Amino acid sequence: YPQRRALEMQLGEFNLTEIEAMLGSYTKVLFVRDPFQRLISAFMQGMGSSPSFSSFVQDVLDGGQHNASVTWKPLVSLCRPCLVQYDYVVVFGFLRQELGHLLRQAGLPAHILLPKFTDTQVRWTYSWLSEQMFSELSLHQKKQLSRFYRWDLSAFPFSSSLLTG
Repeated sequence: YPQRRALEMQLGEFNLTEIEAMLGSYTKVLFVRDPFQRLISAFMQGMGSSPSFSSFVQDVLDGGQHNASVTWKPLVSLCRPCLVQYDYVVVFGFLRQELGHLLRQAGLPAHILLPKFTDTQVRWTYSWLSEQMFSELSLHQKKQLSRFYRWDLSAFPFSSSLLTG
């Protein structure tokens, strides 16, 4: 945004007129990922001190949304899709297809810029891993997680998420 030079500023630090001007002048892309897969990824990266996935999930649930790490906080509370009109929503697991379209829309040569994605393998692996981890959770934890992520699950196309069942 040309009138402000502070790159470190967050959007909320600008006034409403500046925010509207900035958002109107950019192509806005939102990358989203199934919330349950985000939890698995956080656990696998050792972001909690819990010995098991089930106890990690319980720690997340006990902490609530206000104390949640950005890593597993509901996306709706981070990206505000009801307030910001995103031009594109790119879903993890469909990166090759969606990024190719996005680059073509931007007038860039998609075939040159895209790395080799293994979306099919990634989807299969996360599907298998998700089912394994989901089976470790109690019915109560599953219901709590569905409630914790209810706005993400209704705002984004996570139709194959285990949390929607």
